[in-house]
Amino acid sequence: MPIILVIVALCALRYFEVWRFADVSWWWIGGLMVFAFVWFEFIEPLLGLDKRKAHSEDEQRRKERVKKNFGIGKKK
Repeated sequence: MPIILVIVALCALRYFEVWRFADVSWWWIGGLMVFAFVWFEFIEPLLGLDKRKAHSEDEQRRKERVKKNFGIGKKK
């Protein structure tokens, strides 16, 4: 996600010709966009990073549901 924010910031800085970013070629920004696309579409799923995050979120929800329904951790 940080790479998307960098791309948006670079686009804005280049478009409004701020400081040294006015001289940055659009090809560099386009190259970053291609890199982000390749990363999110091919490399991340290949390494399993997308599934790992989803599994950890599901596990956290499951733990909270079990704690709520069975009262684990509550003192009587």
